[in-house]
Amino acid sequence: QVHLVESGGGLVQAGGSLRLSCASSGSISNIDVMGWYRQAPEKQRELVALSTRGGRTVYGDSVKGRSTISRDNAKNTVLLQINRTQLADTGVYYCNAESTGWRDASWGQGTQVTVIS
Repeated sequence: QVHLVESGGGLVQAGGSLRLSCASSGSISNIDVMGWYRQAPEKQRELVALSTRGGRTVYGDSVKGRSTISRDNAKNTVLLQINRTQLADTGVYYCNAESTGWRDASWGQGTQVTVIS
């Protein structure tokens, strides 16, 4: 397991872009899945995007077509960019890491993103 720290949250104007970064305490090159999840008030946590060690990416329906997740193995960071932001993108964004053989997934503390009109 690794310790994950998110950064880049804050206020974003609707229609603009948000960029989040997740820094890992250890190497991410061998971690099977790195992902971003978010939780809006009074809603369940949902997948935003994930990236597999093999290079596959998966996006949640709500951000598909306007979001990019990328892994920087040299810097042990995972980036998330969401363009054309909407009020519905508001929430706490969590970084996640999962790998075969780990008893539990690793989660960051989360970073608040608030989209304003």
